[in-house]
Amino acid sequence: MLSKWLKAGYMENHVLHPTEEGTPQGGIISPVLANMTLDGLERRLRERFPKTTIKGIAAKVNFVRYADDFIVTAASKELLEQEVKPLVEAFMKERGLELSSEKTCITHIEDGFDFLGQNVRKYKTGKRHTLLIKPAQKSVHAHLEKIRDIIKKHHTLSAGRLILMLNPIIRGWAQYHQHVVSADVFHDVDDAIYRTLRWWMKRRHPKKSNAWMTKKYFKTVEGNNGVFYGEVEGQEYLLAETARVPIQRHAKVKSEANPYDPVWESYYEQRLDVHMADTLKGKHWLRHLWKEQNGLCPMCQQKITKITGWHSHHVAWRSKGGPDTAENRVLLHPNCHQQLHSQGLHVEKPRPAKGVGRA
Repeated sequence: MLSKWLKAGYMENHVLHPTEEGTPQGGIISPVLANMTLDGLERRLRERFPKTTIKGIAAKVNFVRYADDFIVTAASKELLEQEVKPLVEAFMKERGLELSSEKTCITHIEDGFDFLGQNVRKYKTGKRHTLLIKPAQKSVHAHLEKIRDIIKKHHTLSAGRLILMLNPIIRGWAQYHQHVVSADVFHDVDDAIYRTLRWWMKRRHPKKSNAWMTKKYFKTVEGNNGVFYGEVEGQEYLLAETARVPIQRHAKVKSEANPYDPVWESYYEQRLDVHMADTLKGKHWLRHLWKEQNGLCPMCQQKITKITGWHSHHVAWRSKGGPDTAENRVLLHPNCHQQLHSQGLHVEKPRPAKGVGRA
């Protein structure tokens, strides 16, 4: 399968390009190969420093990996240099790999380190140590450099067109970092973008006053004075503000949870409920499903309200291949949902209420 994947080629602008060697830049096969190649490194560290012995616990050796990027912690610098690093190098040498000298470093947690675009560091406040994860300075600078480059290269575009180009980049970067300590960084990023936009306006209207430009390009939205806006074909667009993205702590997935095991079906449905309630798209789906059912639970035929609460249920379970679409989902009371899973019951999706279309 891997051989066929490597030789499958790639599509660009509806043209098939062959791949005789290597992998396409940014192709999904690269992290897959990294995961397969590095699988077993954590087990090797666990065998060397078992958590079942006093010595293994005292070593504080832990392993975190995402594709080919990984972190190894230990109780001391000497332990990392003399035991952990040689073990990792030997493991990789067996697979024809070696550690990158440019990206590999040994540092103290109080000095911090960057991992996947975020800075991990323990700050000492009095006698306490607090671990904080923030957007890395490199990530912030690269993001702002990309924004400035777009604004400078497209200084002749209308405000609406410029906003359409910037919004996906701003939203994507902010949503990636919204789960960590980012509020102050978000405000600084917004300020930097605002100053770049001021430069863009001054270039377009060198003889106009600041008050004139503010009146033309900024408007008040939901009590926030000064949101950059423009129009495209009569449709108004607002610039996405990083600081308006809510900080939401990420809820870790239980390590033993398996999305293909029916035992964990209700667990993943509950995680989906949280996602639906916290995102704009999820709220749209929730409102559509509620209207489609005429506000009734298909199990007990009683009203679903904020007081009763609700759970999202997949008619054909996802663990058994059911799709994650509106056609395969219904809203149930929490008690009805628990009863359905515990007793192995089945519920049919009700016919849409009159006037309600498919999402």
